[in-house]
Amino acid sequence: MIDLLFSGNDGVFDGVLTCLLSVLKRTNTKDSFRVFIFTMDITRIKPAYKSISGRKIEFLEKVVKTYNPENRVIVKDVGKSYEREFAYCPNEGAYCSPYTLLRLLADEELPEVAGKLLYLDADIMFNRDISLLYDTDVSGFEYAAARDHYGKFLLRPDYINAGVLLFNMEKCRETGIFLKAREKLRAKKLIFADQDALFRSTTKKKLLPQKFNDQKFLHKNTVVRHFSKRLFYLPYPHTDNIKQWQVDKVRKVFGYRQFDDVFDEYLKLKKFFNEENYYNE
Repeated sequence: MIDLLFSGNDGVFDGVLTCLLSVLKRTNTKDSFRVFIFTMDITRIKPAYKSISGRKIEFLEKVVKTYNPENRVIVKDVGKSYEREFAYCPNEGAYCSPYTLLRLLADEELPEVAGKLLYLDADIMFNRDISLLYDTDVSGFEYAAARDHYGKFLLRPDYINAGVLLFNMEKCRETGIFLKAREKLRAKKLIFADQDALFRSTTKKKLLPQKFNDQKFLHKNTVVRHFSKRLFYLPYPHTDNIKQWQVDKVRKVFGYRQFDDVFDEYLKLKKFFNEENYYNE
């Protein structure tokens, strides 16, 4: 069994759907997938911060089961744990959203996961078989991760990007890395919140080649393409945050055709979901 973890509010649906489709279409394995989604209602901060809806979870599970009937999508409302650990802490207004902090509850919220757990940001697509990443030996390490594209130059050569994290949950519980990270987040404001807290709490990590979290380019050997904010130099220096579910923009700006099969199915499924919602309202 392959255990995956996402986190987010109701708006994470398109990202999780496109990511899972890329995984399922690129992976040749008989193992089933157990997909966990951490969510919560925290509208006290922003009205849009609502839990992912049950209808969306049901739809995601229907999709993954068309590839393997043993696949599952499991939603976990971690709102109570969030309020206990992070409510009104200096990092609640994290650079992305408070949902980025949820991965740091994995030790408590996923007692059923004793081995590997692959955490993925929702703005990720797999260009090659997920087994190339998931089969990485993390014995003796808390996690495996690739360097952050900009952080490795601006901060430290070993500074990691937390959008793709292959956790060794047994080791993480042994060292208390999640507990230490949560304490750091409560103690003071960190520029990159959960990413900084995790990095500073690490006892031993395994650095992966950039192909396992490519935040800027898509090469032939790229396994994971992370659609994070990046710098463009033309027609003038600027940043943009193009996500994979912005299909037309991805095709026009990046010129990608490698994901056409995924995008075509995503657009078909999204249309069906919207129509199904319309007729059920």
